[in-house]
Order: sequence, then C-alpha cells, then structure tokens
Amino acid sequence: MARADPVVARFEQWVRSHLDDHGGVPVAARALGVSERTLQRATASALGVSPLDFITAIRVEHAAHLLRTTDLSTEAVAERVGYANASTLRSVVRRHRGVTVRELRAGPSVA
Repeated sequence: MARADPVVARFEQWVRSHLDDHGGVPVAARALGVSERTLQRATASALGVSPLDFITAIRVEHAAHLLRTTDLSTEAVAERVGYANASTLRSVVRRHRGVTVRELRAGPSVA
C-alpha cells in the first residue's frame, strides 16, 4: 500500500535506511522535502496510520527479525532500530505485539 503514494513510498524507504535515526518524523519530512503535515496526510490516506506509528511498526518488525535471527543483545537490537535502550524496546514490543522480547525471540509461533 505504501507504494501507491510516492511520498509514502519514499518515506518507507527513508525509514528502513535510517532505523537508528532518533530524529523521527521532523527529520524524515525534511529529508523528503515535504512538510510534516504533508507526510501526516499522506500516511493517513495511504496507510491509515500516523507517520510515527508507521516508523514504530517498521522498527518493531526489524527488531523482531533481529531478535529471531541473531544473538544480539536486546540492548544492541534496541540501538539498531532507533531506541535509546532495551527498556524502551521491551515496552514498545509488548504494546505492539502483545508479547515480551523473550517470547518474540523464541520464535514465530508466538507473535
């Protein structure tokens, strides 16, 4: 669905290549050459979510992949996906996936 809107497609590409960037939506909008409001409207229209929710979904998706496929510590995974610490990652995973990081690491049958 992100491919249907060129702004959202560029946003997705930017997010995936800047997962560890802590600047969030303002930095992304500037990098794309659009206003935050334009980015907000585009993601809401194309995806039904806010830009921040979209960033979070991509971060959690990538964190889940790293947790399942590497031996990286939770702290290292958190840093790679743009969270300041493992505690933040644990909280976000619990909120968005409904499981603990340990359960998520255990395998695909959990989440």
